[in-house]
Amino acid sequence: MEKEQHELYEYARRRIKQKKGLYYHFVVLFLVSLFLFVAIKLFTFIENPSLFIWILTGWIFIFLLHFVKVFITDRFMNKNWERDQIDRLVLLQQNKITELKNHIESNSTK
Repeated sequence: MEKEQHELYEYARRRIKQKKGLYYHFVVLFLVSLFLFVAIKLFTFIENPSLFIWILTGWIFIFLLHFVKVFITDRFMNKNWERDQIDRLVLLQQNKITELKNHIESNSTK
């Protein structure tokens, strides 16, 4: 039972670390976006401000991918899902091996 509790603790710790990283990513994205917006509007020393818009668009896309990974992909495809898939595939392999053995035995008795 202690091993299961340890696994649950490790899973919770890993999820919290992922969420913390996502929140940190969001705060940095927001602060940099705010800084760039103020720099473009107040200080017009930038000849081509669309470059920063493209950079922010790319960064927002990367943030969205990070969000999907943390809240959608890792939420459903965790250790339990992985174990279930492994158990299912092992069972399929065992059934196939049993089927082949039965087929060999039936052919050898004929």
